[in-house]
Amino acid sequence: MSLVWDSLIDLQNIFIDQFASTGTEVHEAGMERFNQPGWINRVWSCDGYRRAHVDVVDMRESKKVWMMHVCVFPHLNSDAPIYGFDVVAGPNKMTGAFHDFSATTNLEHDMIDHFGKIASRLHWKRERELPPWAKAIFTDHMIAAGMIKEPNEIAQICSTAEETLGYYLENVADYAGYSTVEMGAAAQNYYAYNQKQNPHTPNVMKSLGLNEDDVDLFVQQSLFPEI
Repeated sequence: MSLVWDSLIDLQNIFIDQFASTGTEVHEAGMERFNQPGWINRVWSCDGYRRAHVDVVDMRESKKVWMMHVCVFPHLNSDAPIYGFDVVAGPNKMTGAFHDFSATTNLEHDMIDHFGKIASRLHWKRERELPPWAKAIFTDHMIAAGMIKEPNEIAQICSTAEETLGYYLENVADYAGYSTVEMGAAAQNYYAYNQKQNPHTPNVMKSLGLNEDDVDLFVQQSLFPEI
């Protein structure tokens, strides 16, 4: 039994249930290639958000590693931020957990301020220095923590992600029309481009035994698709 893995799988199910109850599942062209034993990808869309994606690589038995990526993009005519949550975990600790409401066309958005207030409660978090690509897109409120192994820390990371998801889904639709489609597309493409500069995600996925060509195509085409 692993408290870390059990907690994160519970969180995965919360994400899926929330997206299933608020949106309609979308079967994107080419995504079936990235649904394999140990690798799950699901996408939803609705009037409130353009694209919600849950990506899970479950290599607990063979590699003792479990990882999840969740990203929710607002519609292009919205100035709402992008919801992002990423975690990599072994059986005894989360080696990295990253969470942010990343700005699109409004750097001082009310939703970002609210996220900052929630994130400020995690006084224990051990900050990690961010590379240039990350500093280009993430806010000062970003949760970037490593070596999360204490039960209270594990619980706080998961409860924070659940709380911020509920807030995001309840409020994101209110900001439709606060941006032009052109500005929104440019902002979301800027986010996706910078995310693709992160070498860590594909390197970890390849180290877990996923096909290198599949991973490279996945990152470019389906993990952070540009418009």
